[in-house]
Amino acid sequence: MIFPLIQSDFLKIKRKGMWLLCLIGPLGVVALQMVNYGVRKDYLFEQMDDRWLYYLLNINTFTPLAIVLGIVILTSFMSSIEDETNAWKQLVALPVSKRSVYLSKFTVISCILFLSSVLLFLFVFGYGLTLGLGEDIPYLRLMEYSFLPFFAALPVLGLQLWVATISKNQAIPVTLGVIGVIFAYSAPLLPDWMMWKWPALSNDWGHTYINALLGIGFGVLLYLLGMIDFKRRDVK
Repeated sequence: MIFPLIQSDFLKIKRKGMWLLCLIGPLGVVALQMVNYGVRKDYLFEQMDDRWLYYLLNINTFTPLAIVLGIVILTSFMSSIEDETNAWKQLVALPVSKRSVYLSKFTVISCILFLSSVLLFLFVFGYGLTLGLGEDIPYLRLMEYSFLPFFAALPVLGLQLWVATISKNQAIPVTLGVIGVIFAYSAPLLPDWMMWKWPALSNDWGHTYINALLGIGFGVLLYLLGMIDFKRRDVK
C-alpha cells in the first residue's frame, strides 16, 4: 500500500509550489555565485590554483543553508496540507498502517530534495563551464558537493518531519527550523557532533564522506523514532 500513498502525496503537492521550491533552491545557490564571480572574477581566480575546487567551496558555503531551509519549508508544508483538509483521520481510517503514512511523507520529501541535488549538480557544472575554470573537470568533486549535503542533512529531515507531524501548531517546527538554519549558517563554529553542521561537509577528520555516513545513520534513527512516536499517538 505504500506506493499508492506516495502517489497520493505527490498529487497533493502538484499545485502547491513545492516543485518550484525544488528548482529555486539550487538555482539560488548558483545565482549567488554568478553575482560573486560576475563582480570579482579575477580576484577569486587568484585565491587558489585549483579554480574548480575554490568554486565548489564557494558553492558549498550556501548549499547547507538552502537544504536546511528547504527541509523546514517542505516538512511544515507537507504536514499543513493534511491539517488544512483534516486528512490525518481520513488517512488512518483507510486500510493502511500509520507506519506507511509516515514513510510516504518521508519518501516524498526525500525525493524532492534529491531532485534538487541533481539540479544543483547540473547548474554548478553548467555555470562552471562558462567561467573557464580549466579543462580538468573534477566530476567526483562535483558529485561530492552536490549530493553529500543531501545525505548529511537526513537527520535534520527526520527531526523536522517528526516535530511537524505531531505538532498541532506549525509554529513549533518552524521555530525549530529557524534555529536549525542559524546553526547551519554558523557551521564552522559548531562541534562535529551537531547534525546541523554535517551538510557543510566539514569535520576534524578531513573526509567529507564521514558527514554523509553520519547523516544516513542518524537520519534512519530519527526516522524510526519519529515513525514509532507517530504510530503511538492519536491523530490530530
